[in-house]
Amino acid sequence: MLGSVVAVSLGVPTAAARIEGESGRPLLEQIQDYRAETRRWERVMGQPPTQAGRPEVGSSGASLFRLRSIWKERAERARRRAHRPPHRDAWLCIHAHEGAWNDTGAPYYGGLQMDLSFQRTYGSRLLERKGTADNWTPLEQMWVAEAALRAGRGFHPWPNAARLCGLL
Repeated sequence: MLGSVVAVSLGVPTAAARIEGESGRPLLEQIQDYRAETRRWERVMGQPPTQAGRPEVGSSGASLFRLRSIWKERAERARRRAHRPPHRDAWLCIHAHEGAWNDTGAPYYGGLQMDLSFQRTYGSRLLERKGTADNWTPLEQMWVAEAALRAGRGFHPWPNAARLCGLL
């Protein structure tokens, strides 16, 4: 039943939706899962979603297997990249001089001690969806800090910790 719903949402005939991969799950469900995972990691990193690679009406089993492989590779690549923010060591050093990742001590939240204005500016989607930074994962906090860094703020929002880490 779910395969039919997925097939309709992806515009693929129901017969193709029943083609199963080695896991025993329909290929279209697997494609949809890998697409969702890719996009989740892209959101964490603040990147636009990948658009290419939708199954087309009349897709053959072979093309669905190829498409599943493409999305699986994209998901794995996005996951690996998301787990290695460009300045990960710097954020971990700053965190060592700031609060716990789940620090609720207003007016600063999380392991990088972000105030609400900072969270609204660089992590608004996370703030809306999960609340303040103390509810975000360490990776999400680091990627929000990366967004501030890319926007030209540098390490200046953490002047004391950044100085102790040799970043300023």
